[in-house]
This record gives sequence, C-alpha cells and structure tokens, in this order.
Amino acid sequence: MLLLALLVSITCLVLYVRRVKRILSRHSKPLTYFSDVMLHGKTVLITGGNSGIGKETALDLAGRGSRVILACRNLTKAKETAEEIKNITRNSNIITMELDLNDLESVKKFAQRINQNEKRLDILINNAGIGVRGSDCTKQNYDEFFGINYLGHFLLTYLLLDLLKKSAPSRIINISSYAHIFVKKYPDFYLGQHGAKIKYPNLSGYATSKLCNILHSKILSKKLKASKVISNSLHPGMVKTGILNNDPFQGKGLLRILLYRILFKYMGRSTKDGAKTVIYAAIDESLNDISGQYFENNSIANNELSKLAKDEKLAEKLWDISLQMCAEYLEN
Repeated sequence: MLLLALLVSITCLVLYVRRVKRILSRHSKPLTYFSDVMLHGKTVLITGGNSGIGKETALDLAGRGSRVILACRNLTKAKETAEEIKNITRNSNIITMELDLNDLESVKKFAQRINQNEKRLDILINNAGIGVRGSDCTKQNYDEFFGINYLGHFLLTYLLLDLLKKSAPSRIINISSYAHIFVKKYPDFYLGQHGAKIKYPNLSGYATSKLCNILHSKILSKKLKASKVISNSLHPGMVKTGILNNDPFQGKGLLRILLYRILFKYMGRSTKDGAKTVIYAAIDESLNDISGQYFENNSIANNELSKLAKDEKLAEKLWDISLQMCAEYLEN
C-alpha cells in the first residue's frame, strides 16, 4: 500500500513538472518583433509606464515619434523615467501625470484632465497592476487586486471612450495574464454584508482581476463595434518585473510569492521581451480590424483562454456590475 502511494506521488510530481516546463517554455522564451510603423501625431497613454513592461513599451512608442503620457502613482519616479526616455529617443513629448488606481476619485480627476487637455488619444494601454497585496482593500473598499488591476482601469477607459472614438481608428489594450485560468468557479457578484469592510468579497484575487481584464476587452469590442475603436487583451509572458517585489500584506501567501519570485528572476523573460506583445497589439497594421481577441507571444491565442474568459453573458454581467460600482464617478 505504501509503495502504491509512493508511485502515485511520484507520477503526480512528474506530471506537474512536465506541466510547469510546458508553461515556462511557452511564456518565458525570448521574443522578437520588428515594425517600421511610426506614430508621429499620435498620442499614447500608458498606466504604470514608469517601470517594467510599461516603461519598455513607452520607450519603444516614444522612439516612433508619439506623444506619450505616463500615468503613474509615483510621480517622482515617473518624471525620472520620462527624462530617461527623452534622452534616449530625443523625443521631448513625454508627459507625466499622477494616477492612483487604488482610488476611483483619483481616476475620475485624471480622466477629466485628459479630456480637457488632450485633443486626441490613439492608444490606451491599461498596464499598471499589482501582484502582491499592499493592504486589504482599495479606498472604495474593493479587493485590492480587483480594484487596481481591473476596476480602476474599467472606469478610466469608460471616461475616455469619447476621446478614443473622436480619435478613431484607436486601440485599447488590457494587460492580462495566463493566470486567469486559475479561476475555476463562476464569479459570485454578492455585494456582501451591510457594513462589511470589503464590497463584493468574492471578486478578489489576482487571477480574478486578470479574468476581468479579458472580459472587459471582449465586451468593449462588442459595444464599440461601429466606432473603429478596437479592444484586445494579452498576456505578456512570465516577465522579470517588480510586480512581486512588495512584501505580502500580513504575510499571506509568502511561500508561494517567494517561489514565484525565484521562477520569474531566473526563468522569466526580460522586460524588453515582455513588452513585445504589448507593442505588437498597439501598432501592428495587420490588427487594424482585429478586436475582442487575446494575445500571447505576438499572436492570437484564444485557444489558451479558459471557459469563463469566453463567456459572453459573464462579460455582460461584469460590465453591468462595474457600472454600478463606478456610478457616482461617472457624473460630471
């Protein structure tokens, strides 16, 4: 009996290792992408553009002549990044603006400034995100992963839709993750008990937020079908960024996070390679009429989507609930 249990354990371990190797080989391999597309006269907005994938994307798009707006929580770091990009690309049209996705009021004020001061917006890249909790919840009492990675971007995109339509053809890109597959149950839209600290407590966790990013792109593509504004989502791969650098809130999931840090550090692709699929989705001319798709490794990868990520009714439900969550911030 003991021998049988040992054999079963070894078999399970071998299968797990094989699965991990397959995932790593697909999501951490180096990428190449070349395009001579130039963006003179175009405006690009990148959330979290001061580091990691966002910074590499900003550097590339600035080098193509675009006006780049870095929307960041840490304005000091954003200004340092802007100066670095200016020096490298000789493009002085790099703007920094403060945006705190943890606070929907901040998102609203930021969008108002963009709508008042910018004549056009050609590419919106919803890139900012967290991989480790810094606290329990956002300022409006939503799960921190859900609020920062998804809901803040939902509100931002909604408030900028008129400008994007005015600038069409334009593009919306949501940075998601392969991790969305780890959501196995249909999301529960239960508001929670009256007076509870976190609203919609079952809409929580990193994987759920990344599933929401994909569903957001899909429903946007449907609602913007007649506008020449395309919306897509993507997984940039397993990238060596600082998304896991913060210490976990109250030590939750410390062992798992430490394991991920090691994998990302020694097996992840560079931030430059991690930005390749983002850049591809942002500028490639073959995608002018492609919307509602999910990309990996510079190609459409809808076969990698989970069943939930393909659920159109779920996307509609999430849209409706998100509008309710943001209702007081949609008014002028």
